Amino acid sequence: MFATRTLGEICDEVHGIIRTGPFGSQLHESDYKNNGIPVIMPKNIVDGKISTNDIAKIGKEDIERLSQHKLFTGDIVYGRRGDIGRRALVTKRESGWLCGTGCLRISLGTTILDPQFLYYYLGQPAVIKMIANQAIGATLANLNTNIIRRISIKYPPFHNQRKIVTILANHDYLIENNIQRIKLLEQMAKLIYDEWFIKFKFPGHEHVTIVDSGTDLGKIPEDWELNGIMDIDYFSFISNNIDKFDGEKEYLATANIDEINIIKEGEKVSFTNKPSRAQKQPSINSVWFARMKDTYKVLGFTRSNRRIADSCILSSGFAGFESDELVFPFLYYTINSKKFHELKDMYATGATQVSLNNEALSQIKIIKPSLEIVNLFGDKILPFINEIFILQIINKNLSKTRDLLLPKLMSGEIDISELDIKVSGVNI
Repeated sequence: MFATRTLGEICDEVHGIIRTGPFGSQLHESDYKNNGIPVIMPKNIVDGKISTNDIAKIGKEDIERLSQHKLFTGDIVYGRRGDIGRRALVTKRESGWLCGTGCLRISLGTTILDPQFLYYYLGQPAVIKMIANQAIGATLANLNTNIIRRISIKYPPFHNQRKIVTILANHDYLIENNIQRIKLLEQMAKLIYDEWFIKFKFPGHEHVTIVDSGTDLGKIPEDWELNGIMDIDYFSFISNNIDKFDGEKEYLATANIDEINIIKEGEKVSFTNKPSRAQKQPSINSVWFARMKDTYKVLGFTRSNRRIADSCILSSGFAGFESDELVFPFLYYTINSKKFHELKDMYATGATQVSLNNEALSQIKIIKPSLEIVNLFGDKILPFINEIFILQIINKNLSKTRDLLLPKLMSGEIDISELDIKVSGVNI
């Protein structure tokens, strides 16, 4: 049996809170510090979680005057500007952080509506569309507390809410477990890359003479070089735009990517109706990075994720290189490296949007090891990369399954009332 009430009515009964973050008059640019308490902005809400990349902070001395905006475990922080539907469930890690400008805080008791149930409920496409239709603003969508209070919530008894949460959270647990495996594989691969190509401790390095490169890089192995990235013959820059194709492809803009992950599905387009920026076709053993300054968005393609490469188009906001299979790992982790992104940002130009054009890209110099060492690295690291890409595909399928189940569970189309589901242990 389901009940239906507005979120505002539920909050009033359980003494819950729906509140916007501090406005400019309460939190000024000068209040932000290098160290302190993190402040969550809409940009920090990524794929249902809080990303700490480039997160703002305020001093502890400012927390008391802004204490009404503090977040606690079980709260939902909801982006009220721009991309409607951004929300994250606050975990123990974020408890005590601040709900920032551009966000809303939803805080509930647990007597009527379970916070995790509400988190999933708000993620339904129909609910997001309904909220978006009420947003204010012609160019940038804005939400206020009244719009959030008017959201109609259809919910079963509390115990059944926990059953629904258990089913959905188990999918998220598997996804998170795979994310941790990906991070571990990434750390291992990058550690080996750094040892071989930054510290020059590759197999057999004891028998190699180190000479002065005559550059800022200092001393390097004698048969290695420092070349412009466009001039290295181990790989080639992808300058061609996409050829005409039949049917539809998925258009991925830079906004669809975060770090090495596709965080949201792209638009389905045909060749005739594709956006003007949909220009780049990924190939096998190609690496792509976002040209914009201060961004870390990198995509790689091998045989393991060939279907994604074949079925998508990338924005011209990406630049790409392609190589042979065994060279690919060296290329991939060179583009992934902190040093490359520092150079990318240093050479980026532009009055309105600062990004790296081809002329500036050609000025970036990287190490060119011996091909023997590059191939040896490729043979060792390619299995790591392929496993990462396979885990990403598994996570994409898990996400699709979860998202298919979501509206069916929330509407009662899938009846879980008689299912024997252990709900203990589903924690925030």
